[in-house]
Amino acid sequence: SQEILLKSLSSFGVSIPENVSSFSELTPTTLISLCCQSLNILGNNDDDDENHFSFPISVEDSVSIADKFKICSDASLAFKNLGYLGDMNYYKFLYPSEEDLHKLVRFLVEKLSTSSEAVKFSGEKDVGLRQEFKEDNFGKVSESVTQNSDNEEVDQNLQKVEAILKDLRVDELSESSEFKAGDAAVVHDPLRVHDILQDELFSESTAEVVDSSGASGHEETAHQKDEHVSTCPKETNSKIQYEEEDLLCQEKALKEELRANTSQMQHLEEEFELWKAAADMAFDENHPMESFPEQLNKRIDAKKHNILELELQWDAVRKPIEEKKRSLEEHLYANIPEAQEKLQKLREIELETQLTSSEIRKREEEHLKLAADLKKQPEVASRRSYIERIKEITKNSGKLDSDIERILRDTRTLQLESNSIQESLHRTYAVIDEIVFREAKKDTDRGQAYRLLTSIHDSFEQISEKILTTDRIRREIADLEKKLAGVSFRSLNEDKLQADLDAIMKENEYLEQQIQYD
Repeated sequence: SQEILLKSLSSFGVSIPENVSSFSELTPTTLISLCCQSLNILGNNDDDDENHFSFPISVEDSVSIADKFKICSDASLAFKNLGYLGDMNYYKFLYPSEEDLHKLVRFLVEKLSTSSEAVKFSGEKDVGLRQEFKEDNFGKVSESVTQNSDNEEVDQNLQKVEAILKDLRVDELSESSEFKAGDAAVVHDPLRVHDILQDELFSESTAEVVDSSGASGHEETAHQKDEHVSTCPKETNSKIQYEEEDLLCQEKALKEELRANTSQMQHLEEEFELWKAAADMAFDENHPMESFPEQLNKRIDAKKHNILELELQWDAVRKPIEEKKRSLEEHLYANIPEAQEKLQKLREIELETQLTSSEIRKREEEHLKLAADLKKQPEVASRRSYIERIKEITKNSGKLDSDIERILRDTRTLQLESNSIQESLHRTYAVIDEIVFREAKKDTDRGQAYRLLTSIHDSFEQISEKILTTDRIRREIADLEKKLAGVSFRSLNEDKLQADLDAIMKENEYLEQQIQYD
């Protein structure tokens, strides 16, 4: 629970040192710094000027004792304004017990969980992570698309599809036209179709005019036939254009589908090869699974060694060449001052480039080391799990509080019942004692029985008083043991208290001297 509370504070924007993982590792200076940061967050979130806090971000060990006392006093007042229940003063910060630490940190977590400023801080991380994830995925998708578009196999498949679509286009155009099979080749040329229809129209109209002898019925039929034939070429051309557009759309859709299927097939083939290699490695009885990482590490080390050797060889070859180049440049530009200045600037730029590249290599090595250390680190639970745990802890504490209240009510009722029973017993005993005492005066045997009864009553009363005293002493022992444990945890050191007192007195003397000089 201590680690959960500290990580919850860190998630709300409070900086916690890396070496602090429990309350026992919190020093008074670290505790004051945590409380000041939390109070600053809570004060910035509050609109009321009375509850607006302003504390230093961190309190170092070099800060004077008087300043520490002032900061702790202001912090205790701020805690009271926020609704902290219980005793609160500077002593809780400078010399805290484990119980005080738990109460303070838990109170800060509860207040920060309801603070909009802290929630806003914790939510900013998730937005940045999502944006980076989207940009990485977009880059990967664009690279895969550009690689697939340059593939030669895709171009060959597209050529095959175009040839098939041309054949289909010819067949559909020939079937859609209503001409004879012998004239099917003419369908592809709309102008020739128009000419043929015009020739047929002219021949039929002339034949009708020569053969007819002025009969009105034949003239009407000829006129209707001419109108029908004149509209046929336009309808045929529109049909052909519509079918061509439809076929072009189908061709584009098929091309896109072919590209998508080709890229998907390549991706599946790569994935299949990876799974096949993994299966071969898993079912290889001669080589266990543990040997493969070792082999890969050996190969990586060998390649690194080869790269280093190649770099050394390249340096051995490069240095004499660069020296020759410099000597030639100096000899060439010896009589040209402007060229010498430019050459000097160029060499300075080259030197800066080398320094920058070496620094980049160092940073890359550090990055690799940090990445390896990060992988070795245990996985940290998400913020939601911490919040759920905190809610569960608070719910359990609420249940415990309700149980304690119920036990206190039961104890009060039992105490009242016990008091009433004792009062009734005392009254009954007084009445019986008076009656027995009267009878004991009349007879000696009755007097002896009366004395025996009174002695038994006194002995039982003494036993009950001893039992109550023993119970009270046990409770006091438990309280004293608890206080002793708290005092031992505080590790109060007389030398430290004396040093703090001496430091305060020195600071007071120094201030008095300054006041006198002023």
